[in-house]
Amino acid sequence: MTEGVQTSPAFTPRVFSGIQPSGGLTLGNYLGAIKRFVDKQDEGIETIYCVVDQHAITATLFDPAVLRRQTRELAAGYIASGLDPEKSILFNQSQVAEHAQLGWIFNCIARMGWMQRMTQWKDKAGKNSQNASLGLFAYPALMAADILLYHATEVPVGEDQKQHVELTRDIAAKFNHDYGVDFFPITEPVIEGAATRVMSLRDGSKKMSKSDPSDMSRINMTDDADAIAAKIRKARTDPDALPSEAKGLEERPEARNLVNIYAALCEQSVDQVLADVGGKQFSEFKPMLSDLAVAKLAPISNEMARLMETPDEIDAILGRGADRARAIAAPILKQTYDIIGMVQS
Repeated sequence: MTEGVQTSPAFTPRVFSGIQPSGGLTLGNYLGAIKRFVDKQDEGIETIYCVVDQHAITATLFDPAVLRRQTRELAAGYIASGLDPEKSILFNQSQVAEHAQLGWIFNCIARMGWMQRMTQWKDKAGKNSQNASLGLFAYPALMAADILLYHATEVPVGEDQKQHVELTRDIAAKFNHDYGVDFFPITEPVIEGAATRVMSLRDGSKKMSKSDPSDMSRINMTDDADAIAAKIRKARTDPDALPSEAKGLEERPEARNLVNIYAALCEQSVDQVLADVGGKQFSEFKPMLSDLAVAKLAPISNEMARLMETPDEIDAILGRGADRARAIAAPILKQTYDIIGMVQS
């Protein structure tokens, strides 16, 4: 639907992305999202990062105290990982009402058929779709609003969110076409890095998930050094030595996952890592990975714990970020209303 549509050079380059505060940040969240967010803020482009708490209630209603804690924990994870609230805008979605306001407009732009094709809708609703919330069905339109409310030109996402960014492009293109404007950019998904999809430590064919019943399947960002080391030591592998080229990992999902994690943590390509470790047995490689993971992740865990002891500090950071976000969002929403003919005082 958006083929051939080009982003206007008039749009200021801007990055937006967000994560749901559904609890239990994992290594997958860090390598697949947060680490990439931190890297982006030093590229000379405006960066806006959100705790998307309105999305968090589409599938389940949280105990209010749990939602508050998990919102603060995710914000602490962002900050402890190196996201600088002075360099980037960091806020929680519900503090900027313009997200929901633009989301309603996009509910009226998007088509039912588009939503029904969303893979995550099919996966999350399953056979019980009649009992799923309307919010779960429509949330890709709110995600589009999250992005386009800031005229974001780039969205760092994992593979599992690429389809939703493509829907965002469709919504922007249809709005522009229907109203004869070049108002919303055709946002580009940015999927890059060695570990954009981190897999389970117990099954290399499944994504690392906080919902997995086995805690040994994942590294939590709140794990201490001993827990991190133990989980890597017990991670599933195979009996063969590591190959010297990436092609040798194609039919070895557990080996590929551990090498990808190592590459992402040490900021090298998989080929660079294998040039150094090719021929080693996992009895040699796992201690290397464990030492690296502890060195990189334990300080983040410690800083998250410190921040969670000072919730007022986190709340103040999110509040200041919301003010900065609203300064960008409010004029764009007003222009949107003007385009569609809604009378504003």
